Amino acid sequence: MILGIHHIAIICSDYQKSKTFYTEKLGFTIVREVYREARDSYKLDLKVNGLYQIELFSFPNPPARTSRPEASGLRHLAFSVDDLDATVASLNRQNITSEPIRIDEFTGKRFTFIADPDDLPIEFYEQ
Repeated sequence: MILGIHHIAIICSDYQKSKTFYTEKLGFTIVREVYREARDSYKLDLKVNGLYQIELFSFPNPPARTSRPEASGLRHLAFSVDDLDATVASLNRQNITSEPIRIDEFTGKRFTFIADPDDLPIEFYEQ
């Protein structure tokens, strides 16, 4: 029986840039950071509001991921927020540009997208 999502793994091309983005810009909390010498790779475990964990990996020369338009595979990450306008304002203060706010045609809820340093689409969905 599946209980829920345990973690989300992201491979980044510039570890320090992505670490700064996810911790300082989005405010995720570092649980642990490990350098794995055999793989020449960092693994950074992050908490999102104390609930879910993101694993941020670095590897030497990872291949670029095709993410647009509508490539197969993981499409985007979506985070719930209680105030989309405040979220967008906070992102803008950090020079992170979001797409125009849209309305989900089925739920009537508002949402928008940004991109992480590797152009991975990140959605903020107002609850």
